[in-house]
Amino acid sequence: MFEFLNALNGIVYIVLEAVWWIIIIQAVLSWLIAFNIINMSNDMVRNGYYALDRMTEPLYRPIRRILPDLGALDLSPMVVLLIVIILQGPVRVNLFSALMRLAA
Repeated sequence: MFEFLNALNGIVYIVLEAVWWIIIIQAVLSWLIAFNIINMSNDMVRNGYYALDRMTEPLYRPIRRILPDLGALDLSPMVVLLIVIILQGPVRVNLFSALMRLAA
């Protein structure tokens, strides 16, 4: 049972880490597009941006309903990143304690 919980904890940590990186990459890509450094007429850029947007939109939607509309400033990625960081804390502690028990 301990091994299952440790594996589940590791999977949750990896998923949270992947979500964190996806949000960071999507935010940077949106800034590059907004400042016209990368052109959306490129198929690879457009498909990558749309794929990242489809992955992150379900995470942003509930936050956008709660936050006030600030026009062009979208704070929902930052809120989701804070939630991911808060969730990673207990997961990291559990992983560390599990590794310490295995080492003992």
